[in-house]
Amino acid sequence: MSSVADASPAARRSIGRALLSDPMGLAGLALVTAFLLMALFAPWIAPYDPIALDVKAKFQPPSAAHWAGTDHLGRDLLSRIIWGARLALGIAITSVGIAGAIGLVLGLIAGYGPRWLDSILVLIFDSMSSLPMIFFALAVITVLGPGTTTLILVIVLVSFPAYARLIRTQTLTLAGADYILAEKAMGAGTGRIIFRHLLPNVVGPLVILICMDIPVVIMLEAGLSYLNLGVKPPSPSWGNILSEGYNALRQAPYVVVMAGIPLVLATLGFTFLGEGLRDVLDPRGAGRRWG
Repeated sequence: MSSVADASPAARRSIGRALLSDPMGLAGLALVTAFLLMALFAPWIAPYDPIALDVKAKFQPPSAAHWAGTDHLGRDLLSRIIWGARLALGIAITSVGIAGAIGLVLGLIAGYGPRWLDSILVLIFDSMSSLPMIFFALAVITVLGPGTTTLILVIVLVSFPAYARLIRTQTLTLAGADYILAEKAMGAGTGRIIFRHLLPNVVGPLVILICMDIPVVIMLEAGLSYLNLGVKPPSPSWGNILSEGYNALRQAPYVVVMAGIPLVLATLGFTFLGEGLRDVLDPRGAGRRWG
């Protein structure tokens, strides 16, 4: 059984060509790349300081000076949206990265460790997964207070059980494969089997699931920030911009529209890319969700 991690350069190029030949995958890759570049180069491409106030210029509609208009404090909306991409992707990638690492380790332990430990870990995964995401997030934020660190912690706690269950399922399937049984018969140690055979083959499905979850995390961050329970103002979060735009919906409806467009495009981009990766890396699993 092969994987992206141990594929030859030719196989990797073939995977890349397959992804680029898929219209959905190509569209997703283009959108994700655009948002990543926007986030990385925000200090250089944002035309204004995202938190600089100019009350005299408040609620200016889109124009040559302010392509997306200004908000109730005269701040340039385009600059705030660009910096909001940096904030949203930073939180999303950091949180799902940590959750993915925790899920990978715990899933491998559960799937390849002793059965008593597997039972305990599965009980933990099921208990965490049974908690309603929003109510759990609100409970943690109420105890620790709103902020970026709390938001990342909430996302990690909500996300890692699903990743761990995925890795556990994949590990249990692979552990009974003939080539791993042969490795055991030849005296291969647990470390060699995990790092040489199990780990490279379970990373692919995990990457696909993480890619599909990033837009969910972005929407969660925006929703909590909209409720003033996530990123604190005046930080240019997309949720904060939506909240401020809603309060001035009758006076300046373009604020909500401008803040909503990047949320929609980011969701579509990561979803399309995840679907494209799934079709390329696991053609037999196309059309079903991992779990």
